[in-house]
Amino acid sequence: MNKLYLWGIIITAAMLGFTYLSVGTSKGGLNGDIVNTLAVTGAVVLVIITVFVVIKYVRQMQTDTADGELAEESWDNIGEYKNPVPFGWAVMFLGTMIWGMWYWVLGYPVNAYSQIGEYNEDVATHDAKFNAQYASITGDRLVEMGESVFLAECKVCHGLAADGIDGQAANLNVRIQDKSVKYVVEHGSNNHILGSEMPMPDRNGLFNANTGALISDSEIDEVAKFVSGGFKDEKSAGAKVFAGVCSSCHGMDGRGMEYVAPNIREFTPTLVTNVLNHGKKGAIGTMPAFDRLNAKQKEAVGAYITSLSK
Repeated sequence: MNKLYLWGIIITAAMLGFTYLSVGTSKGGLNGDIVNTLAVTGAVVLVIITVFVVIKYVRQMQTDTADGELAEESWDNIGEYKNPVPFGWAVMFLGTMIWGMWYWVLGYPVNAYSQIGEYNEDVATHDAKFNAQYASITGDRLVEMGESVFLAECKVCHGLAADGIDGQAANLNVRIQDKSVKYVVEHGSNNHILGSEMPMPDRNGLFNANTGALISDSEIDEVAKFVSGGFKDEKSAGAKVFAGVCSSCHGMDGRGMEYVAPNIREFTPTLVTNVLNHGKKGAIGTMPAFDRLNAKQKEAVGAYITSLSK
């Protein structure tokens, strides 16, 4: 027997044996499940077809020579023969198309039962009941709920004390840190903190009304100290820069303006909710959106984080 065919038989037997050991002897096996049966059948067919095709074309490369009529076109003097599509390829291509149509329409139709679909429906139903049951919760109870959600979802990055774990995430005990202010001033912001697309320009679009010039590096340092320090030293150089550059959007007190700029003096439940809805990119990195939290849970987290800096 030709060595090529012998190796083909050995490889086929080995792969089919491995498939049997992986599925047939596992706990439950196929268990009569049509999906598992189809998957194993497909694996067996693929093994056989793959080995057959490899043997056929390796053998053909060993014995055949190029012949036929060349097409008129060529690419870099590389011609192409006008040979028909190999019969086996055509059969497998058509067979795959027929199997695919059967699978999606009859075998496992797209509108059939889905565990993922049922899960999503159950989650939506639970969220609606949750929001209805706890809609009236406010004040201290809302903060307590927010603390529970925070410990379950947020402490991994922000820490149990919400201190950011040595710079791994934002320190939520203060509204904004020095490096965060510098990053936003230098790079701008488009984080949907207002809940809508209201980007802040980078430093090339920030003019100091007091000097009539673009904000400078030293002014960025000063205003970062002033804002991250909680707007306490109103006679500082940073306070003057803030008044000349930032107050037109964020207000003289830093509490922002509706539809214009966010509150950078203190957290608010709405601000935190918008961050949870859209995520945020800043000096530390990118925080993802938390779609798995429902509306009331996000409101509660916002109330809890707002309470930390008071």
